Amino acid sequence: MSSMSAGVPAVALTPVFVRLKLSLLRNGLKGSAKRKAAFIGSLASVLVLAALTVPLLALLRGNAHAGTVVVLLSGILGLGWAVMPLLFSAGDETLDPSRLVMLPLRPRPLVRALLASSMVGIGPLFTLCLAIGSVIAVAHGAAGLAAGVLAVPLLLLGCVALARTMATANVRLLSSRKGRDLAVLSGLLIAIGVQFLNFGVQRLTEPGALTSLRPAAEVVGWLPPASALAMVDSAGAGAYGRATGQLAVTLLAVLGLLYVWERSLTRLMVTPDGSTVAASAPAKEGARGGGLWGLLPGGRAGAVMQRTLRYGFRDPKTKAGWISGLAIGAIVPVVNALQGTGSVYFACFGAGMLGALMYNQFGQDTSAFWMVAQTLSTARDAYAELRARAAALLLITLPYTVLITVVTAWLVGNWAALPDALGLSLGLLGAMVGTGALSSAYAPYSIPQDGAFKSVVPGQAGLAVSSIFGGMFASALLCGPLIGLVIGLRVSDHHGLLWTVLPAGIAWGALLGWAGLRLAAPKVADNLPEILQAVSKG
Repeated sequence: MSSMSAGVPAVALTPVFVRLKLSLLRNGLKGSAKRKAAFIGSLASVLVLAALTVPLLALLRGNAHAGTVVVLLSGILGLGWAVMPLLFSAGDETLDPSRLVMLPLRPRPLVRALLASSMVGIGPLFTLCLAIGSVIAVAHGAAGLAAGVLAVPLLLLGCVALARTMATANVRLLSSRKGRDLAVLSGLLIAIGVQFLNFGVQRLTEPGALTSLRPAAEVVGWLPPASALAMVDSAGAGAYGRATGQLAVTLLAVLGLLYVWERSLTRLMVTPDGSTVAASAPAKEGARGGGLWGLLPGGRAGAVMQRTLRYGFRDPKTKAGWISGLAIGAIVPVVNALQGTGSVYFACFGAGMLGALMYNQFGQDTSAFWMVAQTLSTARDAYAELRARAAALLLITLPYTVLITVVTAWLVGNWAALPDALGLSLGLLGAMVGTGALSSAYAPYSIPQDGAFKSVVPGQAGLAVSSIFGGMFASALLCGPLIGLVIGLRVSDHHGLLWTVLPAGIAWGALLGWAGLRLAAPKVADNLPEILQAVSKG
């Protein structure tokens, strides 16, 4: 718009984009009451958090560990700005610069305009408050105050430029299926992050913990954008050479990010759309049945196993369920072991989480279950279908259960209890497979495809909860003989015979899994229309 043709008055892009961002925020609040409530709630939360953060950081002024806390906080903040566009790209449509490719805009003015408009929002407001509070905490003397005046805009500029560069460089990914997968998995990543944050906070409450973090802060202080606040701490302490170096690192990083952002924008505007390239590319040969898929058995079993595994690798909802089971199943025993409160028997929790993947097998097919239903005419067919799905799950979950148990035993240093703990875990896994098959046959429900954080359609939440938790309770009861065997051997002081729990657990788990599949097969074969109706409401 600037000077594209003679006689057309030049228009400054920056005020236009700032007004456009304000209009987008204002118009976004008109359409949906839920969206309005979410925005107002987020704004209120950030204001409250900022109102608490600034005085809390200011209270650190004069504390020997103030610099360590401030630098590490700014490092975490910068990491958040870098990662959030990849996880929540769908929540901010202004992050997608591909919407501007049809406009006659040059990259450099566009970068300036987008940078200015990016300063409008809740995230920049919180970053500004944290920067001000941090400067109050570590700025001492005239040099520190001068450095603080520079650090506040540099931190804000670095964070925003980092987020924009990450979003632009990955815009093809964010608009693709893999990008949607990232959005689906964002909740899981946050949950895992909260676990590690909880672990870190507990460690910080230990005496001398902040002193042990000083080496980490020394390193993070040279990483932008945290280097901006580290510069203030250095200048306040009289280390002017160090402060100058950190200022140079910060400035170079900001300029580098802006350069990379501009190059990414240019490349985005002059290269064809990825979907067009994919459509014009020649079809891959041998995409089916090659590679590791060739190791699967032939016939119906191999086809069903391949389909189940492909769902796990490609379908966002199924993938989220698999990764949740694998991650949470490992986090609980491992984190407890690292905290010193764990037991090797906590590995059974992982087996339970992994076994829950067998529940609602037909729900992940959604309305496409009609194609599966056409291949099921007898109970024998249904048994083969369920057996192949269970085999595909066990291909992943069985070695993973063994791995979790071995790692937990290593972390708690209790190798003697490994055989009986592994036997219990495998017995529970088999029981969960059996009850999962029964649950899939008797209590199927729909999985909505339109929401990243929805796993059950409205009206079927009670069915899903009772199915999963009822199945877990029943599985624990079915493992009663194994639990009784372990308790009996330990109480009677026959510790030398605890190894027998391992083969007993394998046999008992296999028996329970086989029985569950056998009992579920006739129900599936006789109720195909009802199952299809139940799983087609998403």
